[in-house]
Amino acid sequence: MTEVDALQSTLEAEHAAVFVFGALVGRLDATAGPAPALAAALGAAYGEHRGRRDELAALIRDAGAVPVAPAPAYALPSRLSTVAQIRRAAVLAEAAASEAYAAQVAAATDADRSWAISALTDSAVRQLTLGGAATPFPGAPELG
Repeated sequence: MTEVDALQSTLEAEHAAVFVFGALVGRLDATAGPAPALAAALGAAYGEHRGRRDELAALIRDAGAVPVAPAPAYALPSRLSTVAQIRRAAVLAEAAASEAYAAQVAAATDADRSWAISALTDSAVRQLTLGGAATPFPGAPELG
């Protein structure tokens, strides 16, 4: 896998994360009962994923390639009617982003690798903020 291929794959994961977190923010607003800390965490995650998506697209353009476009839609869990279900979906979405960044770390070199390590670290911390469990190797469940 080339570095550009890895960037494209990570961009695909970010497109999905932006879609999922946007939907989760909307679903949380529709649930009964306040969850202000989760709402803030989801909003922050949505913003961070949009920023990372834009950075990835710029890196791909800088490498002389055309960034992959987002899919028309992405799969969401069928049950998002409680705060607990929304939280669980957010943790899973963030775990998927972490896996994409771990693969990016493995494929990247130099400044791109440093950027991917930073993104992986941010994603792993965000998983904890959303209520996920700590893992020995974030983004690489096969190593845990």
